[in-house]
Amino acid sequence: MKILMVCLGNICRSPLAEGIMRHLVNDEKLNWEIASAGTGDWHINKPADHRSIAVARNFGYDISKQRARHFNTTMFELYDHILVMDKNNLKDVLSMAADNEQRNKVRLFLSDEMEVTDPYFDDRLFEPVFLKIEERCKQLIEDFK
Repeated sequence: MKILMVCLGNICRSPLAEGIMRHLVNDEKLNWEIASAGTGDWHINKPADHRSIAVARNFGYDISKQRARHFNTTMFELYDHILVMDKNNLKDVLSMAADNEQRNKVRLFLSDEMEVTDPYFDDRLFEPVFLKIEERCKQLIEDFK
């Protein structure tokens, strides 16, 4: 199983989702590959936002070594599931899909209507966003097993 988490810059939400999911998958001894990317290219090869790193560390996860990547069309072939954080990311990723097979791999991380709030402009949002992502990662593992 190969899962890709996608947000806008790949520095706040999707690195949290990648790090949390990878940690939980390793704890479950599942042979899954977890990665993340952003639809924007501003942060390529940069670490996650220091606030994401800090909140993850506070809950026992280390995302400090992750580096931002830019989403590209080859990722449709590399991953089984492409989980995006909000409807703008969904629209952007779906616009790159070549066919229905690729489009069917893409969906919102939380649900058909719920989005993960971008905490970038409000420090107070990082912990609630982390908790929502962690809860969903646990659900996804049960759903995908």
